[in-house]
Amino acid sequence: MLVEGIKSRPVYGVLAPQPGLSHIIVAEGEGAEAVLRMAEAAPAGFFAKSHLIFVPRGGDRPDRADGLRALGAADFQSVGSPADAAAAVATLLRDAKMGTQVYVTGTEGLIGLVVQAAETAGIDHASIHTEHRGSMARRVQCVHCKGITENVTTQPVKCSHCGLTLLVRDHYSRRIGAFQGVCIDAEEPGTAPRPEELFK
Repeated sequence: MLVEGIKSRPVYGVLAPQPGLSHIIVAEGEGAEAVLRMAEAAPAGFFAKSHLIFVPRGGDRPDRADGLRALGAADFQSVGSPADAAAAVATLLRDAKMGTQVYVTGTEGLIGLVVQAAETAGIDHASIHTEHRGSMARRVQCVHCKGITENVTTQPVKCSHCGLTLLVRDHYSRRIGAFQGVCIDAEEPGTAPRPEELFK
C-alpha cells in the first residue's frame, strides 16, 4: 500500500552512537551490519557500557554473531525470536537509570516489539533509535478480534486468530507495535481478492 502522507507510518533512521550512561542494542539478522557500522563511529568505552542482544534469522550467517560478540559489549545475548528480544529488553530496563539509550535494527516486527517494550518501561521516544534492515514483513493487528498476526507479507492476509480476510493498512499503532488490518470483504463475504506478496 505505502500510501503517502500517513502520519502514523514509522520513519526509520540510521543508527549512530548517542551520549548515554548505558546502551541497549538489539539487532536482528542483517541488522548486525548496522551495528557494526555504528561501531566504527562509537567513542572509546561505548560498548563497555552496552548490552547487545542478537536475533539470528533463519539461515543467518554465523559470522554476524561473531562480529557482534567481538565488539566487547558488557553483555551479549543471542535469543530465539523478536518476542524474546523484547522480553530481554524489558528485563534490562527494570534496572535502567536515566540516560539509557535503546537502539534497534532489523525487521518492522522486531522494531515494533522492542519500541513497545521500551516505551512501556518509560523510555522517552527520543532515546529510542531505529534502523530498518531486512524483510518488510509486517506485524498486523486485526481490528475486529485484536489478535496479532506476525510476519505478514501478503495483501490481503487471513487473520491467524479469527480467520477474517484483512486489508493491511498503512496506519500503524506505536502503542501495540503493529499495522492495522480491517476486514476486506465485510459487506460481501467471499469477494476478497487473491493475496499478493507486497511486503517482502
